Amino acid sequence: MTNHPFGPLYNENSKVLILGSFPSVKSREENFFYGHPQNRFWKVLSKVLDHKTPQTIDEKRELLLECGIALWDVIASCEITGSSDSSIKDVTANDISVILDAADIKKIYVNGKTAEKYFNKYIKNKTGREAVCLPSTSPANAAWSVDRLALAWEVIKEDTI
Repeated sequence: MTNHPFGPLYNENSKVLILGSFPSVKSREENFFYGHPQNRFWKVLSKVLDHKTPQTIDEKRELLLECGIALWDVIASCEITGSSDSSIKDVTANDISVILDAADIKKIYVNGKTAEKYFNKYIKNKTGREAVCLPSTSPANAAWSVDRLALAWEVIKEDTI
C-alpha cells in the first residue's frame, strides 16, 4: 500500500479546487504536486493564468494561492505500480471536506479521467458536489499539446480570483 505523502494546498481564499488522481513516483520523491518534468500541469496552468512557469515548489505554491486555486488528489492511499494510473487498486479516498469547510470553493475540477473515475466513485456522493473533468496534463496524454490543453483548461479562469 502506498500512502499519499503530502497534504492539500489551499487557504481561505481558494475558489477553485483541482484534484489529480495520485502523485507520480517523481512527485512522491519531491513531496509536491506534478513533480515529473514531463507533466504539463505547471506549463498549462501558467499559460491559462498568464504567469511565468514556476520552477521551485515555493513559486508553485505562491502561484496557486495567489490565483485562488486549491490543489490535492482524490486518492489518499492505494496499490500502485510505479506511476501507472491503470495499475491503481485498493483505493482509499482523501477527505476533501477539510478544503471545502475552510474555503468557498466555487468549482471542483479533476485532472483527467482517472481522477474523475475515483472522484465519482468515492467523493461525489459524500460531498454532494460535481467535478468538471479536464484533459489530463500527464505525459501519457500525448495526443494533447500544451496549447490544446491550455485552451481546454481556460474554464478555470472564470472561477479564480
